[in-house]
Amino acid sequence: MNESNAQEPTTFQNDKWYAQQRAAMVLDQIERPSDGRTAITNKKVLAAMYEVPRHWFVPKEYAHAAYHDGPLPIGHGQTISQPYIVAIMTELLHPQLTHTVLEVGTGSGYQAAVLSQLVQQIYTIEIVAPLGEEAAQTLSERGYDNVEVRVGDGYLGWQEQAPFDGIIVTAAPDHIPQPLIDQLRTGGRMVIPVGPSGGIQELLVLTKQKDGSIRETEMMAVRFVPLTRDND
Repeated sequence: MNESNAQEPTTFQNDKWYAQQRAAMVLDQIERPSDGRTAITNKKVLAAMYEVPRHWFVPKEYAHAAYHDGPLPIGHGQTISQPYIVAIMTELLHPQLTHTVLEVGTGSGYQAAVLSQLVQQIYTIEIVAPLGEEAAQTLSERGYDNVEVRVGDGYLGWQEQAPFDGIIVTAAPDHIPQPLIDQLRTGGRMVIPVGPSGGIQELLVLTKQKDGSIRETEMMAVRFVPLTRDND
């Protein structure tokens, strides 16, 4: 089905229609992109992107567009990331079923839901209270029992649950937060966009070495909403 020509289905068709849209999203945007983007090859990541209904995590007025190739507004000046960005950040994290992961920037809860299929436990922080509360409710009602949501300043991490095998940051600071580096387990990975607010940022993968130093790898140019602080 051509996504650009798709119409929102009637109620009795919803599940099948959304499943078709989700399958097309995974195949055309993520597994076999035709626009030069790097294909996602991790089969578990591809399966998670198919298993999690993205339309659960967008406002109802955008549900029909949930599987289109782009971000969508979720209120309060925030967005749900483009499906491809969710997939590549998930793949870059190298998630394992034994891992405990911290997410900074819960948003609608979609990234946490995808990761919940791939790791043991997720702790996710959202600074915008209404978004965090709504995401917590959606995740709980939809059965994502290995996700815990906190409303707070994600720059500071979640010290009580550290260290983390992986940290994923879904909003862009202008520098790498030291508390997140400190809370990353030796050998752990952090996937984070870093750069100026309103400009082009760089998606980085940071790996913590045995001596505590950080190996930094630049992956691609991205554009995220800025990481906000309690004192902003």
